[in-house]
Amino acid sequence: MSAGSVHEFQQSLARLDTASTVVSPDEFETELKDIIETPAVGAALPFDDLSLSELPVQLEPSPAQLREAVTGVTGARMSIASLGTVAVESRSQGDEFVALYPEFHVVVVRESDIRATLSDAFTWLRAEFEAGRQSLILATGPSSTGDMGALVQGVHGPEQVHIVIIRDNESQ
Repeated sequence: MSAGSVHEFQQSLARLDTASTVVSPDEFETELKDIIETPAVGAALPFDDLSLSELPVQLEPSPAQLREAVTGVTGARMSIASLGTVAVESRSQGDEFVALYPEFHVVVVRESDIRATLSDAFTWLRAEFEAGRQSLILATGPSSTGDMGALVQGVHGPEQVHIVIIRDNESQ
C-alpha cells in the first residue's frame, strides 16, 4: 500500500474525529501501552507477528470484564482509506464484543491491508466470503446516532476510536 493511501486514510479518520498513529512493528507494543486506558480487553490479533499478550489487556474476557472495560483492542485485516472504515471480523476470539462494548476502541491495521476505495474493498470481501468468512462489522468512526435530534456518540458502540497503522517492513 502506498504512503498516499495511509495519508488519505488518516485524513478520512481525522474528518470522523478518529485518532490515528502510524508505527513500525517494533514500536507497536510501546505505542499501544501509551494509548490503552485500563481496564482493557482484547481479542487476539489476526496477525502472526503481533500480539497483545505483553500488554495490559485481558484476552478472552468474561461478560463482567467486557462491561467494566474502558478500552477494547481488536485487529482489522482490511480498511478503506477513502472512507476511514475498518472491517472487524466476528471471530470466536470475541472481536465483535470487544469492539462494541467498551467506550474506547483501539483498532490495529497493517498498512498493506488499507484498500484505497470501497470498490477495492469489495474485491477483498468477495474473496473472504468465498473462503467462508462471512461475518464482518464495517465500522466508520465512533458510534453515533441522530435518531432523537442532536447527534449523540457512543449509543450503539464506542464513543472514541483510535486506529494504529502498522507500517510494512519494506516501507520503513
